[in-house]
Amino acid sequence: MTKPTTGSQEPKTKNSPFPMSCNRIEHPHSRREFLGRAGAGFGTVALSALTGQNLLRSAQGAPNPVGAKIPHRIGQAKNVIWLFMEGGPSHLDLFDPKPLLNKLAGQSLPDSFERPVTAMGEANSPLLASQRTWKQHGEGGLWISDWLPNHSKIADDLCVIRSCVSDGINHAGGVCQMNTGSVFGGRPSLGSWISYGLGSENQSLPGFVVIKDSNSMVVNGTRAWGSGFIPAVHQGVLFENSSEPIQNLNNPKNVSDERQRQKLDFLQQLNDNHLDSREDNTDLEARIRSYELAFRMQAEAPEAIDLDSEPEYIKDLYGLNDKDTQVYGRQCLMARRLIERGVRFIQLYHGAGSKWDSHSKMESNHSRLCRNVDVPIVGLIQDLKQRGLLEDTLVIWGGEFGRTPMSEKGDGRDHNPTGFTMWMAGGGAKGGQAIGATDELGLYAVEDKLHVHDIHSTIMAMLGLDHTEVVYMHKGRPERVDLNEGHVHEPIFSG
Repeated sequence: MTKPTTGSQEPKTKNSPFPMSCNRIEHPHSRREFLGRAGAGFGTVALSALTGQNLLRSAQGAPNPVGAKIPHRIGQAKNVIWLFMEGGPSHLDLFDPKPLLNKLAGQSLPDSFERPVTAMGEANSPLLASQRTWKQHGEGGLWISDWLPNHSKIADDLCVIRSCVSDGINHAGGVCQMNTGSVFGGRPSLGSWISYGLGSENQSLPGFVVIKDSNSMVVNGTRAWGSGFIPAVHQGVLFENSSEPIQNLNNPKNVSDERQRQKLDFLQQLNDNHLDSREDNTDLEARIRSYELAFRMQAEAPEAIDLDSEPEYIKDLYGLNDKDTQVYGRQCLMARRLIERGVRFIQLYHGAGSKWDSHSKMESNHSRLCRNVDVPIVGLIQDLKQRGLLEDTLVIWGGEFGRTPMSEKGDGRDHNPTGFTMWMAGGGAKGGQAIGATDELGLYAVEDKLHVHDIHSTIMAMLGLDHTEVVYMHKGRPERVDLNEGHVHEPIFSG
């Protein structure tokens, strides 16, 4: 497996806050450099002894593909919780008020605006007014609508990015790009890149966990959290949002742990022999390692996902005692518990199956969905903060795109990838600020435009990874998460 390269103490590039480093494939290090770098690594050997973990080897003595790697730079964030609102929430009705939109409601898009290509082809439909009531909150005066009333409590923790852009005009392309950087399937998801670059802090739980809010499948299915050409051990693991989040976790009553261990040891021998001549088959390697992970999870996972052990005031904080909020509340509370136990990347899908898609009946659709997530999200941020976890945990909110200012079917909005809103909190993100802007109608990003590639690059930077140096050689080609197009946007964490 090709490992991510490590930066040196050289001048910084123009578009990156990280030091430049030579391509290690084209510029091999001298013996002096090798010895110097090797000496610096002896400290991690002592560290692994103190922590009781083997950072480089697995229990069977083979290289550990999910062992922690040294980041290129010490970033503030250690973990990520991505709150993914699938279907495309309306930035125009949540975080980006546009008075001119209400003034021109019922009219066509002014001639001064370039006609966009829309998913449903209704770019000439009348403009649709926002029916929201807006207020400014926190010391930064962030605008938040009445659809998310509890978000006022965390306004000073939010870095609202109003100038996001994507290439995905439909849900398949949009969800795919927001997860993998490409509108076409087959590339590794961001969670897989981060797992590959940083490894896992807990060898008894997956490093990348996905939780949906219903039985509906996310658009594109498991490819949304797949590992693509990166070794399959880095793909996301789906937990169910139910009383049994991990299926088939417990042994049958007549099978003891000792018997299970003996069976797995024998199976491991057979699998290792089978793998010897098939080392390039990462799916096979991942399947073999999944048996060991499953065995370790039998001991640790039940406690990690036991929400009943939480005190009542925490359950109330997340909305577990309210039928409208209990589903997403469970997801958010489970995410906090997993973060506490070293899970690196967690993605919480709300509206799985594109429920946030509002081509019609926007008022009833978004009213219900916002009510589902408002309290749980605020509870998550407040809980992380009071436990001292927010500074290490980057929380991200957003969908695959936003909505158009033009109407559809009279009371809905079409997809809008040319200008929409996401926000970040914790993990070094500077709260209480709005970054970027869309035009006066919220159609196009016009200031500090951030493409999905820039967003991914910035997230990696906040985790201490230089996106230009986390490289995987695939078919002789050096591949990166940003397809060689992303730039770190420092104002998010230093503005």
